[in-house]
Amino acid sequence: MNDDYTAHVNEIVSQLFHFLEQRVSAEDMCRIRDAYALAADAHKDQKRKTGEPYIIHPIAVARIVAEELELGPNPVIAAFLHDVVEDTSYTIDDIRKRFGEDVAFLVGVVTKQKKETYERSKQVDNFRQILASVQFDVRAILIKLADRLHNMRTLDSMSSEKQMKIAGETDYFYAPLANRLGLYHVKSELEDLSFQYRCPREYEHLRMLMKTEQESEKAYIDEFMEKIRLLLRENGVNVRIELRYRKACSIWRKMQSKRCDFNHASGKHYIRIIYNAADQHEEKKTSLHIYAILTDHFKERPGSVANFINAPKENGYQSFHVKLLSIQGEWEEIHIASERMVRNSRLGCAAERTEDNVKAWLEKFKSILQDVAYHNQEMDYMDGVTASFYNDDIMVFTPKGKGIILPKDATALDFAFETDSEAGLHALYARVNGRLSSVKKVLQRGDCVEIVTSDEAAPDLDWASHVLTYKAKRSLHSYFANQPHLQHARCACCHPLPGDEVIGFKDNDGHITLHKRNCPTAIRLASEYGDSIVDVNFEENAQLLYPVRVRIRSVDRNHLLSDIVSCVTEQQNLSISRLMTETVDRIVETTVDFAVHSANELQKAIDMIAGIQNVDEVSRIDIE
Repeated sequence: MNDDYTAHVNEIVSQLFHFLEQRVSAEDMCRIRDAYALAADAHKDQKRKTGEPYIIHPIAVARIVAEELELGPNPVIAAFLHDVVEDTSYTIDDIRKRFGEDVAFLVGVVTKQKKETYERSKQVDNFRQILASVQFDVRAILIKLADRLHNMRTLDSMSSEKQMKIAGETDYFYAPLANRLGLYHVKSELEDLSFQYRCPREYEHLRMLMKTEQESEKAYIDEFMEKIRLLLRENGVNVRIELRYRKACSIWRKMQSKRCDFNHASGKHYIRIIYNAADQHEEKKTSLHIYAILTDHFKERPGSVANFINAPKENGYQSFHVKLLSIQGEWEEIHIASERMVRNSRLGCAAERTEDNVKAWLEKFKSILQDVAYHNQEMDYMDGVTASFYNDDIMVFTPKGKGIILPKDATALDFAFETDSEAGLHALYARVNGRLSSVKKVLQRGDCVEIVTSDEAAPDLDWASHVLTYKAKRSLHSYFANQPHLQHARCACCHPLPGDEVIGFKDNDGHITLHKRNCPTAIRLASEYGDSIVDVNFEENAQLLYPVRVRIRSVDRNHLLSDIVSCVTEQQNLSISRLMTETVDRIVETTVDFAVHSANELQKAIDMIAGIQNVDEVSRIDIE
């Protein structure tokens, strides 16, 4: 290590030790210094891609753990040692003998396990190992997030391929995990760094637009903030006010969701009003007092209040939000929060460090991870895990007033499965704020939701694409996995039904497609690929239905349509999914979509419809 690097390393580690000396005992400081000495010796011959001594990375991770996450001595020691077992000749037993069982556990969790074969991939197995530690101790995950954060901060030395790999992992797993643990600042920085390295040109373009806008609006925002400060001071409320700009990735995501350009994206900054409060009971009173003072002087945007003090987000975030009309005629987003709330927003699950608090915070997340692990054979592990990660959440209510937290853009189906899996599987329709609604309706914050069920109701195949939560996805996945399903594909032209005369054609991958024997495509395939023909027994199954469409031509009369509907639904006990009718010069043409079990059932329905008075012609037509 040359003299310049030696001086730099000594300076940054000295700053860290000075910070820690104010917070930990002399005994713990000796252990921390010992851990640094071991790490420095273990990594002495290693360099980072930047050419710097490798020890700079463990020091930086330890600094994030100590200063930004405010964790205790053992996590700091583990941060110094987190790469020692993976990259040097030291073992977990060496760590255990020197620093104890707790440090050895933390280092073990963040050490990637080397295997000859991986269940899915090295990356996924690493994710599983990290998440398994949540069952025992969240500190290991926080060390891993600190490790990832420093790697992302120094990613510019990597090749573009490596940058994409690491940024992809960060976007897919680490940033949502940080959000789930309430570490808003870590989540935001990880997302933004990932965006910067995945799409550097787009990132830089957005950054320049942001810089230009910030410069142009600075004077008027400063004036608006000063008006708020004076107003509150006149009313005896001491606060500090800060302007917070959202990061490029957050603005890009907003542009995508709203389908707008940068100039029309709202919420690119917010103003935070921060006060001191003696206790949590006092916080609500103070927030409402500040809100009352401000809305006496500034116009409030209707419907803009979001009270996250009474109803915190699932990751623990608390604040009182409102939008006020500024002196320049702009709606300004205001966040009113106590110093405790601001600190908790930064530190998330590490903020209140009592054991009971951390356990309560993670209880729901732990139960999801346990359930994912148990049902791993039924559902893809990472799909299950990431379904429990989401960028934002909403609180909706049962008719009895119980609050249910769901991901933003969740549907009434998500609500149904979250309250009761059986209610989800038998959901018929929803009432949202008293109004009749589809179970696929997207919910909004504060909605009151009632799910009406029926024993006869069952999930539709497309429900899986209308849910976001893990519980809903897993329940539907399990339901459909246990349902009978067609072993062969049906021709998209002739749509054969059980009971039709059919023939199968096997492709090179072994997949068989069924055709009617008189299907033109089947006739062509038979002449060109005769060796691919297989004999198939296409039998009726009482649990499988196939959509069909019939066209009916009739002479108009009173009650003709009701007779047709009655014939299909009451006499045949079939469900109509679509009905269209048109009358021209007293000739009525009607198309009806319904589902049948077999060709025989369809023919019976056609025969009965043909027997209706004034019906002249009934024929099956293809559903395109």
